[in-house]
Amino acid sequence: MLKIYHNTRCKKSREGLQVLEESGKDFEVREYLKDTLSEKEIADLLQKLNMAPIELVRTEEKIWKEDYRDRDLSDKELIRVMAENPKLIQRPIVETEHKAVIGRPASNIEELIG
Repeated sequence: MLKIYHNTRCKKSREGLQVLEESGKDFEVREYLKDTLSEKEIADLLQKLNMAPIELVRTEEKIWKEDYRDRDLSDKELIRVMAENPKLIQRPIVETEHKAVIGRPASNIEELIG
């Protein structure tokens, strides 16, 4: 089952949702700002994305710049920060059973779902 981690206020996330809608495939939408991810869920996504935690962080967000940018955080601490501040997670993320992609550009989603 496909799943999109979606932020309704984000243009790129809405574009990703549209790609899934037009694909005709079944998928689930998780509005991760309302239904936040646990540290374990973020760690699992990172494995599927094949990324280091810092690569998933939106480093241009105000909260990152003010509270975290100048700190030397471990991977575990970065995952905790994202769990506590879901706004810092890149979006959209589309996940299958074994793999995930960040849907920017939307062609990443098209490649994932074939």
